[in-house]
Amino acid sequence: MNEQRRDFLKTTAALAATIGITPISEVLAQTKSSIESQDRVFITNEDSNTLVVIDPRTNTVETTINLTSFDEDARPPFRFVTAGVAPTHAAMIHKPLYHGCIDAHGAVPSPDGKLLATSGRGSSNVYLIDAVNKRVIGNIPNPAAGPTTNPERLSSGILVGREPHEPTFTRNGRELWVTLRGEDRIAILDVERAQKQAGGNDAGAILRYVPTINGPAQVWFNAQGTLAFVASQKVSKVDVFRVNTDASGHSRPERITTLDISAQDKPGFTPFLKTSPDGSEVWFSHKIADTVSCRSTSGAFDLLDSVPLGAMSRPNHVEFVENPKGKVVYASLARVDDGGPGGVASSQIAIIDRSAKPGARKVVSTFFTQAREAHGVWTNPANDLLYVAHEQDELPGTPNAGQTVCTAFDVSDPFNPKFITQIPLGALKLPSGELRNKKSINLVYVRPGYRGQTA
Repeated sequence: MNEQRRDFLKTTAALAATIGITPISEVLAQTKSSIESQDRVFITNEDSNTLVVIDPRTNTVETTINLTSFDEDARPPFRFVTAGVAPTHAAMIHKPLYHGCIDAHGAVPSPDGKLLATSGRGSSNVYLIDAVNKRVIGNIPNPAAGPTTNPERLSSGILVGREPHEPTFTRNGRELWVTLRGEDRIAILDVERAQKQAGGNDAGAILRYVPTINGPAQVWFNAQGTLAFVASQKVSKVDVFRVNTDASGHSRPERITTLDISAQDKPGFTPFLKTSPDGSEVWFSHKIADTVSCRSTSGAFDLLDSVPLGAMSRPNHVEFVENPKGKVVYASLARVDDGGPGGVASSQIAIIDRSAKPGARKVVSTFFTQAREAHGVWTNPANDLLYVAHEQDELPGTPNAGQTVCTAFDVSDPFNPKFITQIPLGALKLPSGELRNKKSINLVYVRPGYRGQTA
């Protein structure tokens, strides 16, 4: 063990003792039985256009999936670092001949966990990722490959439209619905054709565009896969569609109703939604209204709860944890608060007791995420581990200063999460230099071959 590593472990142990954190080794021993060998955590990093892959058995970065096109050629216009200078983010994605992802953002696993779909907001496309082999589907051998270049040329993905914010697989896995936040429609792709098209075959992956409310942010389906809920970041409305699956498993969408949610989200900025594990409820995060709300997924889709989270809380995502010790909804808060563990500024996660009767659900407590500007959150299949992605880098004077980090928690008691560790995301090692993984957005916990949250 090197000196730097030894010093870090001593510091962490001392900090844990000071602020009452259960030692990492003890917590890992409690949760390791729920982790399987193929489990992985995938995180999209918007400023570096990369996907980090974390192995939850060790809570370290296993690999970084490259969605950039840098270093596919040895000549300066193709390089990331030229003449010893690494570009700013804005300059990076506008370099001559760059054809890679711009603003990697949304990510979602297929129902069987074998595929991921991720969106490039700025490049207006969607990429498919092989979650088993951790590689971009459709990459081809680089004709300019050599000692100072990458061996593969990045797929162009699938062009879908302006500002694809979040992709979501249908429950049967046959289609991918992509909300186009810069427009007023949803792109619906055939997944099998999309895999072929990503590889350069003009397979006609896009089946149709479906008109919807302006600025659609995300789609999520009810448990039966018969209804689709669409939230918006431009209007105070939610569209509800009947999926209308035909004999081949493809949809024939039909709008049922448009819900007015102005009482819960007057600014009209709802970036995220998700249905509960039992399928009876759909929860929304209203980021500028500092509120989350819940509606029934049946009948007239009545409002069940509207839960205020506090001034400037800025909720991003919601996640459900249900196990023998409780039934909760977590809401990740983008706000960064002083007075976190060890005196370090940190975001928080609100804990809402979902076992309370509808209409009485409220925030019962919060916990610090141990990093800044919490965004994506996802639990493992056993509902005893939680991973949290963060947008901001760590502050000077902290163990992982200058790094974007993910944090892990033992949530075997959902009302009393125990901090496990902070995971620095490191950098993608390109032939011309290191591209630091930066500004994490979506995070998903994937077990290939297991029927996960989108099944």
